[in-house]
Amino acid sequence: MRRRSFDKVLSVTGFVLAVFLLVLGALLMWGGTFAQNKVTAELTSQKVSFSSEASTLPPDLQQYAGQQVTSGPLAKAYSDLIGVHLNGVAGGKTYSEVSEEWIAGGMKDATLAQQRTTLFMGETLRGMLLNAYGYWVFGTIALIGAWVSFAGALVLLILAILGLVHLRKTPETAAVFEPVRV
Repeated sequence: MRRRSFDKVLSVTGFVLAVFLLVLGALLMWGGTFAQNKVTAELTSQKVSFSSEASTLPPDLQQYAGQQVTSGPLAKAYSDLIGVHLNGVAGGKTYSEVSEEWIAGGMKDATLAQQRTTLFMGETLRGMLLNAYGYWVFGTIALIGAWVSFAGALVLLILAILGLVHLRKTPETAAVFEPVRV
């Protein structure tokens, strides 16, 4: 195979891959931005905020005092706060455990009924916040993937251009793998 033909094939392949990575990067950027904007819009509309009194929050969450929940990491932190409160409702029992106990007792115990309702609402809200956090994380991963794709496209574009420059300098008769003459 002639060296010039080989350089052409590699350069064109480099350009095609660069275009592919640019399109992929654009799609990942769109998806990541969509995910994070959707989470922000939904959380903002709920108007959930941390207590403005830092002393009322667990030590690891005091940094969020007074902040409105508008992002995935804040949703995760708020779900952790709910988890702390839920652990104090029925001695650390889950909704499922309290519900079984309430049903086994003939569904007459008002304290268990209240704990069951509180745990159900809290665990449901906590799950929704963790879903928002997960969606945010996937959006973040997509954005990172977009930037990696853009960087890869740039590298391939540079290499393809260098291949074309090399092509211009290569003699017509040069072979790809010429034997070394001793």
